[in-house]
Amino acid sequence: MKTLFGTSSLQDINTLIPYAQLVGLDISSDEHGLLTILRAHDDNIGNEIIGAVHGGVVAGLMEHAASFHLLDELANPVRIPRIINVSIDYLRPALNKDTFARGQVVKQGKRVANVRVTAWQDDENRPVAAAHAHFLIA
Repeated sequence: MKTLFGTSSLQDINTLIPYAQLVGLDISSDEHGLLTILRAHDDNIGNEIIGAVHGGVVAGLMEHAASFHLLDELANPVRIPRIINVSIDYLRPALNKDTFARGQVVKQGKRVANVRVTAWQDDENRPVAAAHAHFLIA
């Protein structure tokens, strides 16, 4: 494995982030790699009528997943990657249940890295949101 951080180290870093604790973000891994999980939490509901998670919380999940996936992929990070921008596509309502997100580094140069993230709930083939993020890595 080329990563500097193991899943347990990333979980330790995750516990140091107050926002992650506030909204219920966890870091895990499965057979496909790193997985970011937004746990169901009533305080995250933005639309009471349908019980959907607030779009800002979904955006936070996407940015968090992109950041941690990039940290996991970088062999020897000189410093923590800094977000340049993130673009979120909301595809369907994220209901108040566990939401999963997985990232993929599309391109990593010497100074900038591009990461795509997909979030889903019950079926990975039915995403609730997709994101594209750019990071400064040098």
